[in-house]
Amino acid sequence: MMLRERAIGRAEARVVIAALAAWTPAARTGGPLHPGDVGWFLRFEEQPVRSALRLWSDASGPVAVGLLDGPVLRVGLAPRVAADPARAEALAAAFDRAAGDGEAWCDLPEGSPVGGALRRLGWSADPDGQWSVFVCDDVTAPAGAGQRTLVVGEESAADRVAVHRAAFAGSSFTLARWRAMRGSAAAGLCVESLVTTPDGSPAAAATGWLAGAGRCGLLEPVGTHPDHRGHGYGRDAVLAVCARLRERGAGAVAVLTPSTNTAAVALYRSAGFLEVARTRDFRRPAR
Repeated sequence: MMLRERAIGRAEARVVIAALAAWTPAARTGGPLHPGDVGWFLRFEEQPVRSALRLWSDASGPVAVGLLDGPVLRVGLAPRVAADPARAEALAAAFDRAAGDGEAWCDLPEGSPVGGALRRLGWSADPDGQWSVFVCDDVTAPAGAGQRTLVVGEESAADRVAVHRAAFAGSSFTLARWRAMRGSAAAGLCVESLVTTPDGSPAAAATGWLAGAGRCGLLEPVGTHPDHRGHGYGRDAVLAVCARLRERGAGAVAVLTPSTNTAAVALYRSAGFLEVARTRDFRRPAR
């Protein structure tokens, strides 16, 4: 099985976004990698994007997209990979090479035959890397939230960035990177909400991503300012984004979070999401 590997930069990202969108089903995401994950990553500059984003193709066209996020390779696969053991073996070898020689993780669609092929290359399920997949297929905006929920644009972008930086310690998100994300090939897929307190302080923000009409959308990321947690602001931000995704044709909305993140799990359950699966990354020790 001959595979062609191609590094993808910002200008070419439309190719992998289109492939991932075509592979995303209606009821839930088609795997760990969604068009929105690429869209969120496009906040970065050309060099880190080109170093991280990969497209694998064969004679039939694109078969896999990979996003190397530090030591973790997150993968989206064409559905036809499941029916072709030779293609699965070739992709496993390609992913093993792409992960480099250090300790590495690979995040695959559950049940993929590529997982079995990775095991034969020395990978195994990570006992500490469990993720919960939450899906909601009937989301409406909360009553009364409109007075304090904003659609994020240039005028509110600085507050949206400030919420994210407060919610995620060590974040490198900046206004320039927000503009890079919203000016990228994924801009048309993105919806964002910012929730403020009654006195106008930015409290929570959520970003959602489409994959096309009738396909499952994605929440990534969601954050609440530490000073304003426990008041329902995060829930309002999530529901506002989900309602906009549904208005634009999303078949459902999904979000992934570490199963041990009890605050996030409680937030998504309170917003009407149901846990539909738990998955584990594959891990390989350093060579």
